[in-house]
Amino acid sequence: MAQNRDGGNPFPDSGELDNPFQDPAVIQHRPSQQYATLDVYNPFENREQPPPAYEPPAPAPAPLPPPSAPSVQPSRKLSPTEPKNYGSYSTQASAAAATAELLKKQEELNRKAEELDRRERELQHVALGGAGTRQNNWPPLPSFCPVQPCFFQDISMEIPQEFQKTVSTMYYLWMCSTLALLLNFFACLARFCVDTSSGSGFGLSMLWLLLFTPCSFVCWYRPMYKAFRSDSSFNFFVFFFIFFVQDVFFVLQAIGIPGWGFSGWVTALVVVGSKPAVAVLMLLVALLFTGIAVLGIVMLKRIHSLYRQTGASFQKAQQEFAAGVFSNPAVRTAAANAAAGAAENAFRAP
Repeated sequence: MAQNRDGGNPFPDSGELDNPFQDPAVIQHRPSQQYATLDVYNPFENREQPPPAYEPPAPAPAPLPPPSAPSVQPSRKLSPTEPKNYGSYSTQASAAAATAELLKKQEELNRKAEELDRRERELQHVALGGAGTRQNNWPPLPSFCPVQPCFFQDISMEIPQEFQKTVSTMYYLWMCSTLALLLNFFACLARFCVDTSSGSGFGLSMLWLLLFTPCSFVCWYRPMYKAFRSDSSFNFFVFFFIFFVQDVFFVLQAIGIPGWGFSGWVTALVVVGSKPAVAVLMLLVALLFTGIAVLGIVMLKRIHSLYRQTGASFQKAQQEFAAGVFSNPAVRTAAANAAAGAAENAFRAP
């Protein structure tokens, strides 16, 4: 070793170097049971005080659970008629429009099928005997009644589907007018019971009930029914003329001119002070007459618009009237007898 030193070895043995870890200042602070780590070592503190007791580090907080994936709701089962979501809003709108168009076409096909079915039943009915063997069903009377029904009426079979609602409304209007006349008769009877000077009004109310009930059915409802059944221009013109007069009477009934046999507003207000109970009944009748008058005007306008859409005309009505007159056996017989008598008189003339 000395030789090496003398030889000038620049790299001495490691054992000869001073070990820095053997320094007494470091050795006395080595970890022990009372002083386990160097984390709490403070070289500037007073060395005479004992080191603080070892405290284990606080446990690390538990890691948060990873965020769970969003729950997927089960898909709702679509109904057969509900359009599915195939993409953008424009695609859904076009699909909805196509579905609505298909539904509209389906309804139109169903309506045409019902119309064809109705016509087929009518043709079968005519083939089996026609109107000669058809049993009348109106008015609906019991079998033991000596008076039998006079008309055959079946709106669902004889009237086209697009006009069935209009014909049914007119039938209900006729029933309401008959009910109003009946209540008008009872109101005039009640007034006559408390005031004998109103006998003329009571008599006229009975006349209106017995006259308007059958005449309104025969004169304006049946022409309207036959006009829609066979698209008859002549029956349309008859209905328009007679029903216009009927609407005028509806308005007069609602007004209630004293002495005319109508329990309208004027007649009801006249007796409201002296006979309150009778006035209440007459006011109800006046309200019913007013509703019938308004509905009659509305239906007249609606049927006139339908008549214009059917392509009917006055010339067509004249042709139907002429054909109906000359096809009548009684008219033809009378015309033949008149022609024969005129010819015989011509030959006998000097």
